[in-house]
Amino acid sequence: MPAAAANYNHGMRPIYLDHNATTTLLPEARDALLRAEAEAFGNPASSHAAGRAARRVLEDARERVAALLGASPDEVTFTSGATEANNLAVFTLGTGRVVASHLEHPCVLEPLRQLEARGVAVEWWPVNARGVVVPQPLHPDTRLVCVMLANHETGAVQPVREIAATPPPGVALHCDAVQAVGKLPVKFRDLGATTLTASAHKFGGPKGVGVLIAKRGTKLAPLTFGGHQQGGRRPGTESPALAAGMAGALEHSTRNLTANHAKLAALRERLWDRLQPAAPVEVNGPEIGAADALPTTLNVSFPGCRADLLLMALDLAGVACSTGSACSSGSLLPSPVLRAMGVSADRLRSALRFSLAPTQSLADIDDAAERIVSVVRRHRGEDEST
Repeated sequence: MPAAAANYNHGMRPIYLDHNATTTLLPEARDALLRAEAEAFGNPASSHAAGRAARRVLEDARERVAALLGASPDEVTFTSGATEANNLAVFTLGTGRVVASHLEHPCVLEPLRQLEARGVAVEWWPVNARGVVVPQPLHPDTRLVCVMLANHETGAVQPVREIAATPPPGVALHCDAVQAVGKLPVKFRDLGATTLTASAHKFGGPKGVGVLIAKRGTKLAPLTFGGHQQGGRRPGTESPALAAGMAGALEHSTRNLTANHAKLAALRERLWDRLQPAAPVEVNGPEIGAADALPTTLNVSFPGCRADLLLMALDLAGVACSTGSACSSGSLLPSPVLRAMGVSADRLRSALRFSLAPTQSLADIDDAAERIVSVVRRHRGEDEST
């Protein structure tokens, strides 16, 4: 058995560096969820007392989420998460030519490919080496532009507000803000998007709940049928408990946004510093300290290594990270995000994403970096004593 595996099996402390995939449940979210489950267990569509109590909890959560994200309650539709919310937006608004980039998450890219298969023209905007989309003049037939707010692999923040200011009438803008909400200031009205999505488990809320915010007057075509809930936009029994958990997590994250941002930026810089003994090591995406980047995210390549092998070795060493989006982690294909950025083949094959949480300490980062460096140097066949 490899030494790293033996150490891990003998109690090596696990260090979780995959918070872009999912976060741990915040106490505030757990308390709100359990309280709502106990006190508002009824079906919110029922007219009896238990149903009315559930409806009050659901609508209170809707109002809180709307206020925190700069929207009106009637613009908020609760979904099962980002995948459903993004599908609902893309299939509703993608009635003509669509513009996007290969930076988008699979739950936006795959609906776009479905539209292409149905005969809808999809235009792909280029991406620069920092992982930022480069807008192009819009074709007259364009009906939808898809631009995420912050990239899930590199943390690069995209120019959504600038793009929203330019489309002519009749062109909708969909913004996947899943990685940004709870980590950056996000106000729907200020961004100028037509639709925006978020998912609770990316900022300390429960899995299984997200939102689609749609500008008032936007007609959403439901993906499923069989109920009147949420104005018919998303039929099916809502979960007041999950909605309350999401609102609790969002309130906590928003309240601590400034302090968390500063701490995360320091953790990201510390991790980069402590990875230098594994040189050559290269950043993919915005440079360290860049203001236009998620402080949670560090995507790096270790030339001469294979990312899939590093990932397995790090797991045995007690460090959880990823090679990209969790929704595409089973794929053996290179990251479409890094490929779109034009990184070299060696960097593409050796890229890992480390994503951080404000609950972590500098000591956690130092410990993780020591293990990462050790694994990389062993993988390259280097003498760790040198």
